[in-house]
Amino acid sequence: MISVDNKPGSLLSTIAGLKFWSVCSLVAASLILLSCESGPTVVTLTGAKFGTSYNITVVADQPVPKNLAAMVEDALDRVDASMSTYKESSEISQFNRAAIGESVSVSKEFFDVFTISKSVWEKSNGAFEPTVAPLVNLWGFGAEQTDDVIPDSSEVAVALSQLGFSSVDVINAIEGFTVSKSKPVQLDFSAVAKGHAVDIIAELLEMNALPDYLIEIGGETRVSGFNPDGRPWRLGIQVPQLVSEVEQVIALDGGAVATSGDYRNYFERDGRRYSHTIDPRTGYPIEHRTASVTVVAGSCAEADAWATALMVLGYRDGIKLAERFSLPVFMILREDKGYSRRYSEAFEPFLTAADDKLTTEY
Repeated sequence: MISVDNKPGSLLSTIAGLKFWSVCSLVAASLILLSCESGPTVVTLTGAKFGTSYNITVVADQPVPKNLAAMVEDALDRVDASMSTYKESSEISQFNRAAIGESVSVSKEFFDVFTISKSVWEKSNGAFEPTVAPLVNLWGFGAEQTDDVIPDSSEVAVALSQLGFSSVDVINAIEGFTVSKSKPVQLDFSAVAKGHAVDIIAELLEMNALPDYLIEIGGETRVSGFNPDGRPWRLGIQVPQLVSEVEQVIALDGGAVATSGDYRNYFERDGRRYSHTIDPRTGYPIEHRTASVTVVAGSCAEADAWATALMVLGYRDGIKLAERFSLPVFMILREDKGYSRRYSEAFEPFLTAADDKLTTEY
């Protein structure tokens, strides 16, 4: 989970209520324009989508389109209509119902997410698996919530046999994009869709000559330019626990950040913890010490997908892969007494000055 801090020397524990210390006043609304005599206009938009909240902040030196809020909602609705597994009419639901060999027309949004998913699937050797839905449903973490159950090994084996991203094929033709499958698999882009939605909003803002912004949807974040103080955006990586604390602050003037963790969605049975993060290679929830993985990337969809893949792999294999592909990665591991942190070499430039760092182990 990422939190945001726009005031030098302070931390915010949650992104849900963004606070800006350089503006004249703050009013809660779906769209707020704040102007100060000595500074730029700050526009904030908040709302709900994909079963979570979104928060957008724009620092503008020029007029902002009056219909910006409507434009944002329209963009998010397009993503929802394409990739929501909760909507029967969505493109992904149509694909999941389709017969083997049947072609389903999809949008460019769908094609873009498929392309990013395929890249991370290949590079992670299947740790990121967009057809993992049967396993997620089997363990009670899918769209149809069930009681906490522990399936037997035969059920896990059957669900594993239903996976296979390699059996999904997308065709990019002059007349548009189509997708088909060679075995009865089901796609689930929930590990990428929110990040992609963040990227869509970033493109929308940049097309309207608004280069200074922060976009957050359900904790997945992308920034560009500078905050209302004229400084790089400061983001806080939270300790993987329900009570919000910030473990590490990073400064960023461009790029995206996504975090995957096992501390919000899980169940316990007979003293054993079962995470919602399912290893598609084994069919069982992860059991390693890695509690959360944060990834910095050029696009939020890419950061989102990689955070999931590395969370599946855990620290030992995940950090090796991060170093191999020069991925900026920050991991928090459970220890006997508290947590410890690890990060890749590529992550070091994003760390703030020493006095902004919190304790490494506690």
